Amino acid sequence: MPSLFDTHTHMDAPQYDEDRHEMINRAIEAGVELFVNIGFNRETIPTTLALADQYKQIFAAIGWHPVDSIFMQEGDLEWIEELTKHPKVVAIGEIGLDYHWDTSPKDVQQRVFREQIRLAKKLGKPIVIHNRDAHEDIVRILKEEKADEVGGVMHCFSGSWETAKKCLDMNFYISFGGPITFKNARVPKEVLFNTPQDKILIETDSPYLTPHPFRGKRNESGYVSLVAQSAAEIKGLTVEEIGAITMENGKKCFGIE
Repeated sequence: MPSLFDTHTHMDAPQYDEDRHEMINRAIEAGVELFVNIGFNRETIPTTLALADQYKQIFAAIGWHPVDSIFMQEGDLEWIEELTKHPKVVAIGEIGLDYHWDTSPKDVQQRVFREQIRLAKKLGKPIVIHNRDAHEDIVRILKEEKADEVGGVMHCFSGSWETAKKCLDMNFYISFGGPITFKNARVPKEVLFNTPQDKILIETDSPYLTPHPFRGKRNESGYVSLVAQSAAEIKGLTVEEIGAITMENGKKCFGIE
């Protein structure tokens, strides 16, 4: 069984309230040895840290999601900074831009994004990037804020290979999730095929983006094994090799010993 690292999951989500412990154990039994759970607003940051306290395999990224950026109040950035003292907080995220859901104005999203990049640089922590329909502005702001100084992860990357190259040049890993298992997902598969092995990560984004053959149902962290299988096929490697490569990359990215 390959050793796997689910680098982006939301196991504190309400979708797991009935069976969270069982779901986490299923993932561990499926070979998932490490997880990064994402706390992205006032509600999920505390629950993410609670999971990290409860399970030795779970680490935390905390930040303010672009969809919720309109709700960020004075003092919230300082609150996040204070919580990064927790020994299992390994990144700032997920942060970025989301132009699909019309909940937060673009100027507010961009300001909050920049503030959190600057915080990550101050703390020397990598950043986890959420990008939906905002490729040009994401790349521009990352360049302007010199985000390459900390690097990080392009979470569940959905852009073109041209965009991916720009992100790779700025010290970012490219992370792939359920979409690479979809038969018609030509672009994500092309990006994965072209991405250097030492810059690949895998994830579930559970409970969202469920891989084939469970598409349309609740995702689980253990399904990262399905992502690994597809990644292995695309890269011409074994599942064990993909597991080892992405485990090493994930540990390096997040500074996990």
